[in-house]
Amino acid sequence: MSQHFITLAQICLLCLAAHFAHGQTEVATEENVRPGINDRFIDPTLDIQEWLGRFEIESREVFAARERILRICNVTPGMAVADIGAGTGFYSRLFSSEVGDIGWIYAVDISPRFLEHINQQAENDGVENITCVLGTARSVRLPPNSVDLAFICDTYHHFEYPQSTLTSIRRALKPGGTLIVIDFERIPGVSSEFILGHVRAGKDVFRQEIVAAGFRFVDEVDVPVFQENYLLRFRKE
Repeated sequence: MSQHFITLAQICLLCLAAHFAHGQTEVATEENVRPGINDRFIDPTLDIQEWLGRFEIESREVFAARERILRICNVTPGMAVADIGAGTGFYSRLFSSEVGDIGWIYAVDISPRFLEHINQQAENDGVENITCVLGTARSVRLPPNSVDLAFICDTYHHFEYPQSTLTSIRRALKPGGTLIVIDFERIPGVSSEFILGHVRAGKDVFRQEIVAAGFRFVDEVDVPVFQENYLLRFRKE
């Protein structure tokens, strides 16, 4: 077995090492903006098959548009990419193919069960350039200046401590690195009741939060398939 495929215990050790390497990056006075939203993901009985059926299905916009989104990300051989909120890992696998043997993917999630699945899938597929990182509610636990691209897909609204988490992401990005955020449009009277109840704020609020964390807004990119989602691009100066 390749040393890149690791057990849950090793995942935790890796995260502790990364955490020790750059220290806790958080906003000390920040309050939890969405308590409990991630409880089901940290449940040790989480059913992977259920989430594969939810995440990796053509009716989900970010899955149907995956090739277009991959092109927008402009991932090239040798890059280091952080897939933050990796879930079942389908974007981690796509990025893995693009960066090649000289690149690296960090699949970051707060769910040990998702990370176990990503590791097992990578082993089954013979993929050796994905490392799983167990994040926390406040930090992605990546070393400073370690990634060229941070990718957050349908996950930003799950950030319980957005400023702390964004601080850790900005620290992990190399100078000039890119942050891509995909999330749900939240427009009263237009968006579904589920989105209105589940997503705490709209695009403008999220954009302001990210800029306040020290990122420069670059643009909003049109993705033709999107009806419920949007894609924003930012840069670390």
